[in-house]
Parts: sequence; structure tokens; C-alpha cells
Amino acid sequence: MQLKIMPKKKCLSAGRMLLILFLSQMISALEVPLDSKLLEDLVQPPTITQQSPKDYIIDPRENIVIQCEAKGKPPPSFSWTRNGTHFDIDKDPLVTMKPGSGTLTINIMTEGKAETYEGVYQCTARNERGAAISNNIIIRPSRSPLWTKEKLEPIILRNGHSLVLPCRPPIGLPPPIIFWMDNSFQRLPQSERVSQGLNGDLYFSNVLPEDTREDYICYARFNHTQTIQQKQPISVKVFSAKSYRERPPTFLTPEGNASNKEELRGNVLSLECIAEGLPTPVIYWIKEDGTLPINRTFYRNFKKTLQIIQVSEADSGNYQCIAKNALGAIHHTISVTVKAAPYWIMAPQNLVLSPGEDGTLICRANGKPKPRISWLSNGVPVEIAPDDPSRKIDGDTIIFSNVQERSSAVYQCNASNEYGYLLANAFVNVLAEPPRILTSVNTLYQVIANRPALLDCAFFGSPLPTIEWFKGAKGSALREDIYVLHENGTLEIPVAQKDSTGTYTCVARNKLGMAKNEVRLEIKDPTRIIKHPEYAVVQRGNTVSFECKVKHDETLIPTVTWLKDSGELPNDGRFHVNQDHLVITDVNDDDGGTYTCVANTTLDIVSASAVLNVVAPTPTPAPTYDVPNAPFDLELTDQLDKTVQLSWTPGDDNNSPITKFIIEYEDAMHEAGLWHHQTEVSGTQTTAQLKLSPYVNYSFRVMAVNSLGRSLPSEPSEQYLTKAAEPDQNPSFVEGLGSEPDNLVITWKPLNGFESNGPGLQYKVSWRQKDGDDEWTSVVVANVSKYIVSGTPTFVPYLIKVQALNDAGFAPEPAVIMGHSGEDLPMVAPGNVQVNVVNSTLAEVHWDPVPLKSIRGHLQGYRIYYWKEQNTSQRNRRHIEKKILTFQGSKTHGMLPGLEPFSHYTLNVRVVNGKGEGPASPDRVFNTPEGVPSAPSSLKIVNPTLDSLTLEWDPPSHPNGILTEYTLKYQPINNTHELGPLVDLKIPANKTRWTLKNLNFSTRYKFYLHAQTSAGSGNQITEEAVTTVDEAGIPPDVGAGKAMASRQVDIATQGWFIGLMCAVALLILILLIVCFIRRNKGGKYPVKEKEDAHADPEIQPMKEDDGTFGEYSDAEDHKPLKKGSRTPSDRTVKKEDSDDSLVDYGEGVNGQFNEDGSFIGQYSGKKEKEPAEGNESSEAPSPVNAMNSFV
Repeated sequence: MQLKIMPKKKCLSAGRMLLILFLSQMISALEVPLDSKLLEDLVQPPTITQQSPKDYIIDPRENIVIQCEAKGKPPPSFSWTRNGTHFDIDKDPLVTMKPGSGTLTINIMTEGKAETYEGVYQCTARNERGAAISNNIIIRPSRSPLWTKEKLEPIILRNGHSLVLPCRPPIGLPPPIIFWMDNSFQRLPQSERVSQGLNGDLYFSNVLPEDTREDYICYARFNHTQTIQQKQPISVKVFSAKSYRERPPTFLTPEGNASNKEELRGNVLSLECIAEGLPTPVIYWIKEDGTLPINRTFYRNFKKTLQIIQVSEADSGNYQCIAKNALGAIHHTISVTVKAAPYWIMAPQNLVLSPGEDGTLICRANGKPKPRISWLSNGVPVEIAPDDPSRKIDGDTIIFSNVQERSSAVYQCNASNEYGYLLANAFVNVLAEPPRILTSVNTLYQVIANRPALLDCAFFGSPLPTIEWFKGAKGSALREDIYVLHENGTLEIPVAQKDSTGTYTCVARNKLGMAKNEVRLEIKDPTRIIKHPEYAVVQRGNTVSFECKVKHDETLIPTVTWLKDSGELPNDGRFHVNQDHLVITDVNDDDGGTYTCVANTTLDIVSASAVLNVVAPTPTPAPTYDVPNAPFDLELTDQLDKTVQLSWTPGDDNNSPITKFIIEYEDAMHEAGLWHHQTEVSGTQTTAQLKLSPYVNYSFRVMAVNSLGRSLPSEPSEQYLTKAAEPDQNPSFVEGLGSEPDNLVITWKPLNGFESNGPGLQYKVSWRQKDGDDEWTSVVVANVSKYIVSGTPTFVPYLIKVQALNDAGFAPEPAVIMGHSGEDLPMVAPGNVQVNVVNSTLAEVHWDPVPLKSIRGHLQGYRIYYWKEQNTSQRNRRHIEKKILTFQGSKTHGMLPGLEPFSHYTLNVRVVNGKGEGPASPDRVFNTPEGVPSAPSSLKIVNPTLDSLTLEWDPPSHPNGILTEYTLKYQPINNTHELGPLVDLKIPANKTRWTLKNLNFSTRYKFYLHAQTSAGSGNQITEEAVTTVDEAGIPPDVGAGKAMASRQVDIATQGWFIGLMCAVALLILILLIVCFIRRNKGGKYPVKEKEDAHADPEIQPMKEDDGTFGEYSDAEDHKPLKKGSRTPSDRTVKKEDSDDSLVDYGEGVNGQFNEDGSFIGQYSGKKEKEPAEGNESSEAPSPVNAMNSFV
């Protein structure tokens, strides 16, 4: 029985859905397949394929091209209307129509004006089957008018006020793009405070002094004509007010509390709110009756503009912008209404019918307001078109019944409202065509067994043919329960078996005839992996093998691919794929993973996987390892011009597999004795195909490499000389730099002998000015690396190229590089040099950049020379030292650090290029303010008396200003090194000597002296000194010290005191005698033993923390006495010191004995002696002095 097309669709499995969607064909209307041969034979009404846009803005400087392309069978003819009437192009010599097309070209570049051809144009394409029309194409020339001249008064206002700078650009076609820039064509910075509105005006929420400038310029860019128009500059001056009031926000735009906005569906909705206030307000947006669409909402202009793209009717509603600062908030409501130009819901589609069939054209559109639908037939309203009894119009639908060939026509549907229109052409083509089968004859289909098989039978006919399928030459019937016939003619075998193999015949029939086609089906065995790779555990360093054996249909050729962890195998010579196996040698930890064998044919694909686990090796006795022995028996074969084959025999690998061979070559002609790397090959190879260069006398050698290193080189191979050829590369590092103002030095890195490719290497040097129209100037030079072009203008860009050539020919065309002729010194000095003194040691310098043309070279930077002006005496003594600071690049300001306070400086600025410095700018003079002075240069104490000390000092070496006074502070230091009360004195600035009276006798004082200027106090200098008495104990001023002197004499005459002193003297004498005896015998005296044994901490010298002898600081250190010191100011030993300690004291740094054993000197850490100490006797202290030591 025969299988015919079934009127109802069968339920299909998910696996067939994609294919069926692709193959499905409408039964309700006949579709013409896109078959080129079929389309050539079928008659078809015109179809517009290309046309100019509805609103066509043209460039008045170019010819006008109005496009209209159409197809049809027979090819259509074209005609035009202009402003609703016929446009006779033959009568206008400036208008031509493209042959075989409706495209018009209006030649206005030679004569005529674009304005003459403004209007509404419409194209009609017509053949015997109907007429298609284009949209109404409105032609308008673009316009970029100039700004009207206006006198703009400078705007002067206080800081903190709001400001709006109007732009008001001229009305152009299309509207221009607005932006604000300065005279230097730099865009003006914008922020939350300063921004440009949608109307082009520049809004300032509040102005600041830095907004002052004279070049606020609004620019209008007309993209269509590529022109930019400029408004007159606006001058704004903001002067600072000492106080200004903050204020809550108010809106600069829009005005009032509410406004309305209309936008068309599909456009971008832009809502704007710009507010003024102080501090600067922040803008927020909300939608009152909903939420803002997430993926279509964008904020622009620092959130002052809300944009919603692809706006639809659902976006209508009330939007609220809120401006807020610290003093309050305001809001503005914008009521948005979204209108819609017509848009398609269902555009009419071409309809192909056979005689007597029925059909419909549907034209449905929507819009706001609802569009009106009107129909045309062949470009004529259907109301006045020729009557067609098969046609009935019902609103947006045309119903066709029992059509005949004369019913063929092109219908136009027009949907329009106040915002626009849609025009669609759809033809009704009534065809009477016998069946045709479009599938190729004897198409072979190959399918894997047990899978679906789909046999195509693409067909066409009018009326729509029925399809029948037969199998075999005898026409055996196909049963419906086994096969599925799809509406597009495809036969599906859901589960193809071996017995499905054979020839299938597709038969298409309609009332006009019959057509048939045969296809063949072959069923193949599936590809299977009969031996899967297996899980493996391998010790590190060993070899592993995976097996993958594949069985496949004998007529199919499989391809086996191995993957590691779903990716390609590593590019490593340790991985070897051989037929059914993957072998990995010298396994390491990185080799662990999943290995997959993939086998695929043209019809199917299968895979299998296994895991490799790498473990540590079992310890084994270590063999002897070494680098390989050198390869030997090198041989050259297959010697060609550019290749040669090298073979060798490997040496012993010494228990470490050879991983690779390194091949090197020697060029005996150009670099004899120097070996170069040629290539590397796997350790399993013993031959290599080597690429050669021309004109080289080759020798080769080979080295083997294993994990321990590389072998010695093999013996060189025989030599092989290749033929000469033209160079295949040009010299590198080509540069063009002038050494003098009138030359251009072209340099390059020459080719070496190996790269020359032949004898007679030379270079063709070419140059021309970059910005000129001159031809290239060329010269051929010998094998050098430099050529000098003389007589060039100063610092002009040149295009340069250097091409290599030899006796065999030229190298490829070289790259062109840019260089410059020689630089000359800059001609112009920087102008408008300004100095801003930051503080007493720092100044900031500003200058205007010099014109680029005057630099005459590469700008290196700017250099500031500055020096301190000296007074007359200083100027005579030494040369003025000038300091230099260089600022790289195009900087126009810099800081001068390290200035001296209260100084008179001069500076100038020069521009620097690669040649040197330009002229200096006029000298600028500036003064640094006063600073704090340095410490007085010196401080010394002279003429000490019992109750007075005289201080002398030198003024500061760096006064850094005018000295106003000196401050002297002093305080006493008692025997325990504690500081007494501090006395503060102010001394006039003209004094350098001061006497202090009424001081305590025999008392140490510490003095602090510093100078002052109006900037403050400088560093201090310190010193210490002691008031003294004379040797008789009688003060120089008897009246003042009489009572004290008498008291001293009375104590010294007391018997107990004299006895004590005698006992001390006797003890000292005994200790000294013992000491000398012990020394003469080579032994140690007792005190020395104590010292060595560290038994008594009282005899440890020079330690502060154990109560033994200490020291006070040097006079140079200006520090108070150390707390533990036992050395009094007059350098006599205190009463409480032990005898042992006295002996130890005598052995100190400065202590020594006379021949009679008397003690001379005393221990001290001071580097200089006090003036009173210079007269001390070398004899033992008198009783009176001894008494003074206990005070």
C-alpha cells in the first residue's frame, strides 16, 4: 500500500523536533522553495528589496542617490513620482537611473543645488504580474547654519551663586551635537556641581573662584556635513565673598513643581532635573506608581538625567526627581505619556496559490492612537482599482476565493496615525505548475543501525502535490505503522535496521502531472570500543600503557583521539600514540588524571576513560647515572637548496634515557669556529630535516641530552654550501636622527654574513619629507650602518626606509619608519614666569609653554636657573653659585626647595630640547621671608669669680632674618647632679657678652643660649662653668665673702680635723709603699687583687650604676653631670672615697705618680680643662683645699 501525506500531525519524539521545525511547510499557503533553478522558471510579481530611508537627509556637497531595488520574473521596470506627480527623469539632464535598477543619481556636484530636489519621492516597480511601491522618501539637504552674531557681556558674580550659561545653537538639520570647550579645544570638566543640560546650556549649581575664565565656548557639531560651529566665548568672573549663605535646593530646569513629557514607543526616554543650591544638591529618581525597569534604566550626567531605553506604553506614569542637600529637599513630578507610531502585529506575507484555491492576506498593526488600515492594489487604492470578483476586503483582511491567474497582483497595506506610517507589499501569485522534486537524484543516505533515518523529498507544484513513497524496484508499499511521512515530503524511518537498506522512490502528483525521484539508504554497523583502557597505578619514572581497541563498520574509517582530563594531551615527547595504545614514558606526578579514548567516524562517535594514579617509586639500588655519550656517524642526505637531511647514531645514554638531541651549525664562510643553535628533536629520533639559508657553508654537530645534562658535541659533519639568493629580510633598528640642524643621520643594524644570503651586500637608503609631496630620494651604499643626508631643514619629520640587496636581487619592501632631521636650540624663552613663595624655604614657579614650532626639536622639559643674590662684600669674595632644576616633559610649573630664609633670589626659565637650552626668560626676583636662626656659633665662659661668670658668644652663622634678642637660661647643678631652678634672661640682639653676678661660690652652672627673629626662636647652644675661690680661701670680694672665709679657717685649725687629715695622709703613704714593693716583686697589691676578683663593687672604676667613680659629660656635649659621679668640680677626691678606690683612681686614664710617690693629676672625662683648673699645683692638696672638697 502507498503512504500518503496525512492531514493531521503525528506526535513526534523530542529527538525529531529540531529537524521537523526546519523542514515543516505550511499547507494553508503554497511556499516557493529557495531553489535557484526553480526561481528562474517561475513567474513572480515584483518585490522591493532595497530602498532609501523614509526621512532621507542628504549632504548638499555630494550627489543625491535615492535607492530603489526590486526583483521579479520577468524583471520589473521602474518609475518615480515626486510630490505626488510623475517625475520624468528623461527631461532632467542631472538625473540618471541605474540600469536594471530603480536607483536614481542626481548629479549636483557639477551644477544644480540640493534645495531644488527637496520633496517626497516614491518608486514603483512593475511587471506583468503587478506593481510594488516604495515608502514615501522625503529628501531634505542637511543644514549647518552659523551662530547669529551677538555681543556677550562678561558675567560677574559672587562665589556660591548659581549660574546658567546659554548655548542656544542654530537650528540645523539634523540637530547638532552640543559640547563646551575652551580656547585650547579642551573639554570643560563637568561634575555634580557643573554639567551640561539636554538643551546644551551649561548649569552651575554654585560657582567657585576657580570657575573664573574668559573662554566658555559652546560648540555645535553637525555630523552630516562634518562641520563644527562656535559660539562667541563667554567670560565669567567669580569673586570671593568673605561670607556666603548656604541655601536649600531649587530647580534650574524644569521649572515649577510638575511638567509633562511625551515620547514614542521604542525611543529613548530622557528626563532631566538640574538643581542649584549650596552645598551642591544630589538628585534622586523614583517612579510614583511603580518601579524603574532594571535592565533598561540608566543614569547620565551625574544622575541629573534618567534614561529608559526601548520605552513602551507600560513606562507611562509619573516620575519624580528629588534634589537634596544638607538644608532641605525639593521634588518635581514629570508626567510621562508614551505614544506609538504604528508597529506590526502581523505584516502581510506573499501568497502563492494555484487556480481555484482560497487564501487570505492579513495586515494587523498597533499604535497609540490606533492606526488606520488602508489597502492598495498595484499602488492604487482598492476603491478605485480594477474589480476582482475573487477578492473581498474585510478591514485588515483580504479574503480570496477561487482565484484565477488574472488574480495575481501586488497589494500594499498602509497603517498610519499622527506619528507615522507603515507600508508593506505582499503579492498574490496564482501559479499553475506541475510537480517538481527538488532533492538531488540518487542521493545517498548513510545511517547507523538502530537510529532514525530521514530521507528528503523537497517538492513544489501548484496545486500542492501529494507525496507517496515506495521501496524497491518493484514498488513495495510502505506501511504507516513503520514509517512517518512529514508534510514537507520527508520520509522518516524511526529505527533503521540492516534490512532498511535499499532504494526509496518519492512520487509527487497534482492535477497537472507527476514527478518522482529515487534515493538510496545504507545502514552501517555502529562503532564500538571492544577493549577499554583500564585503571592504572604507576610508580613515578616508569612507563604506562593504555589500550583502546575499536571495532567499526568496514566501510567507515575511524579516527582515534586521546584526551587527558577532557583536554588535549600535553605537548610532550613522553606521550606516544600507536594504533590501539597510548604509551607514557618517564611518568611524573603531573601525568595523573583521567585519560579518554575517543573513536569517531563520519556517522557516530564513542569514548571510554580510565584513571592514572602516580605513586612514589620503591627504593632500588641506585645505578650509575651520567650524561649521554656523544652521537657519532653524522651523514648528510637529500641535499636541496633549502633543506638537507641529517642522520646520526646515538651514543650510550648511561642509564638515563635521552630526552632530546640538540643540533648546531657552523658557517665556515662567515663565522668560522662559531656554533649556532639549529633545532632540537625528540630523543627517539635519529634523523632531522633541516631548513637552510642561502649562501652558507654549513657544518653540523649533534649533542644528546638526558636528565643529567648534555653530552659532548659529536664530530662535525661534512660541509655543505648552499646557493646564493636575494636577502629575505631588511636591516633592523632603523632610525633617523639629525646630528646637526641641517642634516639627517640614518642608521641601522646591518645584516650579518649569515643573513646576507649572497655576495655583494648593499643597502638602498630612501627618504622623503613626511608632510611634503616630494618623491622618494634613494641612494645605494656599501655594507655600512649609517648614511648622512645633508642640507635638510631643521627638525622636520622624514619617512625613511632601508632595503637590503645583494648580487641576487632585492629584499622584500622594507617598513617605513619616521625620523627627524637635526635639532637646533629653541628660539623662544618661556613667558609669563610667575613666582609664588610658599614659605621661607620653598617657592612655586609657573610659566607659559613655548610654541611647539619654536622648540625646533624634541621637547625634553623646562630648566630653572636660580641663585641667591649676594651683598657687595660677599660678591667680591666668591662667585655666585647658580642652582639648576629640570622639569621633564611639558610641565608648566615646579617647586624650588631648599631656599635660604630672608634671602633675595633671582631666577629664569629655559626650554630644553635634545640639542640644548633655549634663551632664558627675563629674570624674576623674589624674596624669602624670615626664618628661625641657627644656634649661636660659639659660647664660652671667661673670668670666673666667686659669685660671677662672664659669657661671651658669637652670633648665629645663619641668622635667617633680623635678630631681635637673645634668650639666656641657666640653672645650678648640685653635688648629686640634680638641676636647680631655671633663670630666664632676655638680652638685646646687639650684645655678645654678658656678666652674671650674685652667683653661688664653688657652684657648677649650666647655661642655654639661643637667638630669636620675628619668625621665632632658633636652636640653643649649651655650656657649663663653675664659680671659684682663690687658693687662700679668701674671696676676691672680701666684703662679700668675709664670713665664709673666717669659717673655713676656724674649721681647719680644729684638732680633730688635723688628726683626720694626718691619718688619711699616713694611710695613703703606706698604701703607696706596699704598691711599689708588690710591683718590684712582680706580684699584685691587694687592691689590684680585689679588682681582679670583683669582690668589692666599691673598687670597680668608671661605672655609673654601682656607685664607683663616674664622670660628667664633656664640655663639648653640653650635658649635665651624670648622677653617680664622684668627681667634684675642683677635681679633688671626696672624703668618703675609700683608700683602695684612691689607688685605683690614681691608675686612671690621666692619673700618675711622682718619683717621691706623690699623686699628680686626677681622673676626668673632660677633653678641655676649666680656666680655673689651669693653675692647680702638682703637689698634694692643702688642708684648706681638702676641706673645700667636702663642701
